[in-house]
Amino acid sequence: MAPNPKVFAARKGDGDLIIAGGRVMDPKNMVDRQADLHIKGGQIARIETESRLSAEKIEKAGTEVVDARGKVVCPGLVDIHVHFREPGREDEETVLSGSMAAVAGGFTSVCCMPNTDPAIDSQEIVRFIYRQAERAYCKVYPIAAITRGRKGAQLNDIAELRAAGAVAISDDGSPVESALIMRRALQYARQFDMPVASHCEDLSLAAGGAMHEGFVATKVGMCGIPSLAEELIVAREIELAADTGGRVHICHISTARSVALVRDAKKRKVKVTAEATPHHFTLTDELIAEKFDTNLKVNPPLRTQADVRAVIKGLQDGTIDCIATDHAPHAEEEKELEFDHAPFGLIGLETALPLGLTELVAKKKLDLASLLALFTWRAAAVFGLPAGDLAPGSGADVCVFALAETCAVDANQFYSRSQNSPYVGRTLQGRVHQTVVDGVVVFDRRRA
Repeated sequence: MAPNPKVFAARKGDGDLIIAGGRVMDPKNMVDRQADLHIKGGQIARIETESRLSAEKIEKAGTEVVDARGKVVCPGLVDIHVHFREPGREDEETVLSGSMAAVAGGFTSVCCMPNTDPAIDSQEIVRFIYRQAERAYCKVYPIAAITRGRKGAQLNDIAELRAAGAVAISDDGSPVESALIMRRALQYARQFDMPVASHCEDLSLAAGGAMHEGFVATKVGMCGIPSLAEELIVAREIELAADTGGRVHICHISTARSVALVRDAKKRKVKVTAEATPHHFTLTDELIAEKFDTNLKVNPPLRTQADVRAVIKGLQDGTIDCIATDHAPHAEEEKELEFDHAPFGLIGLETALPLGLTELVAKKKLDLASLLALFTWRAAAVFGLPAGDLAPGSGADVCVFALAETCAVDANQFYSRSQNSPYVGRTLQGRVHQTVVDGVVVFDRRRA
């Protein structure tokens, strides 16, 4: 059965709302209490610990009410790494369909990567993304390409891209192979305090690989991608950032050594941030030997259990700044190819929060406030987005979820246009019930 589109509503309205009786959690401002969240004109008005009016009286006064009793009310989640495929592969995802998946997962702000066709490498395409985002259910911020066409040869006009609204630059999907080009990008972007997000991969080492190089790859007879392919470029980017004073962001960190390199760089006050994906803290390469599921084929590849432990440690101690999904939709027929020939990538917007709750909070790897910080204000801070907290006067972007509720992951219930998830069939803890953008309930399971 197809998912119900009636759960969505356009981002229109006066933005007046009361979210009543929930556990309001705002990690940035250290709020954690039962309260009513009052929203006026699309902004957070106040948090009231004791309700002065019953829900019936509030409704009679003409204000919409969300009954959040038994649920957590937190800032809308922020994902700084998604692929919405528009322009070029609208069959796999569009800005609109990607935003549906986002708000179904509790995300209210996302940053889309530039590996589209054509690439997001000009003011015109940056503005095109913003025009498409006007119809979206969440806020969509474009990340522009570092180089023309993401070919790694000619640096883009970063000033123009920033002026058009790009929040960062990246050639994600491909590394910038030239250290000279990356150094110049960091120098140029520094003038605008703009982050440079790096896909860390030495292509000469990774060439031909389909999974992590190690015991499992040898056992199944598959060409591997060594950890060093990532670690060499992580080390390079850190030293280039130290040299230029620029801000470098390490995308989808996956190895223990990479985490250690970032940890050491932060101690040296290098301007480096890092993100980790849910699949890199929940899955290992051993699953590939069991299933040969092409939905497990990602780049960087799933690593070893030791690497998973190191990524979790990085989330615990602040080495890793945020969780990002690297939501990468692919057509079904592409993922049905043999493992070696299938494309890298999986979708993640609709499962990210439940995976964090199931694998980190329930297993006592992180407390709930720390997990939400990684999904909210800490993610927003990496690219300087106006999101991530519930302070009075801030935009009313809110996620309401049931912490204890479980739900089986069903491919037919994804709002993304693609279904390439390795979590299908798993039962996860936590379910988003409402997502609010600028005070408007854009996603509401009550409408189903």
